[in-house]
Amino acid sequence: MDNDNRITEQSSLFDNLEQMSVEKLLTNINREDQKVAIAVEACIPQVTPFVEEVIQRMKTGGRLFYIGAGTSGRLGIVDASECPPTFGVDHGMVVGLMAGGDKAMRKAVEFAEDDFEQAWKDLIEFDINKKDSLVGIAASGTTPYVLGAIKIANEKGITTAGITSNPGSPLAELAQYPITPVVGPEFVTGSTRMKSGTAQKLVLNMISTSVMIGLGRVKGNRMVDMQLSNDKLVDRGTKMVMNALKTDYKTAQQLLLDHGSVRKAIEAGKA
Repeated sequence: MDNDNRITEQSSLFDNLEQMSVEKLLTNINREDQKVAIAVEACIPQVTPFVEEVIQRMKTGGRLFYIGAGTSGRLGIVDASECPPTFGVDHGMVVGLMAGGDKAMRKAVEFAEDDFEQAWKDLIEFDINKKDSLVGIAASGTTPYVLGAIKIANEKGITTAGITSNPGSPLAELAQYPITPVVGPEFVTGSTRMKSGTAQKLVLNMISTSVMIGLGRVKGNRMVDMQLSNDKLVDRGTKMVMNALKTDYKTAQQLLLDHGSVRKAIEAGKA
């Protein structure tokens, strides 16, 4: 797939952006953003079987890995890093890796994404194996760092998915579960941190949240295993315990602090 055929590289539907008022810029960006949720909705049949597979693998000790470069890599790391505080899982259960390593989170590392071999080297450090699942994230669907890891993971019997905004791209062809939200040309031509990045964030939210619910990390609609890492979360957890046990705030808070999680506090209160 050459650059001319990539949807993500096609010319913006808008021109003379520098001549627009701020209000007009914001209105047009928002108009384009509204297309993203619709594109992601169309991908639900693609996401569903992958999530079902991941849940089954993680129930037998598997982990979920994300890999990407630039914005795509950063979004994977963000989603992975939010799983422990939100769902109370170990930090090694969902792992995000990006081209250039952690230092690339803040500052781009030149040409890091062009290394076809490096991603697999990064994954080997985590002893990735057949129980695990790997999601490659690349708006273009052509990033060598991502493609190299997906290719080898397929050969090793690891379940693979690919999130790309270009159907028919190398990533879409290579991944066992291609997920392709077609968001159209970006407002600023080629700036995939915009609509493509938003689509990636939505898909990653869907994957990780659905997986964690499938693993029993949510009860009803509440994060019963969230980490109590600040006063806001302690207050939220206390109110969850109050509601579940029909008790007063002080009693609920003491139960929560004594037992360390909403789930355990409720279980103790009912004992």
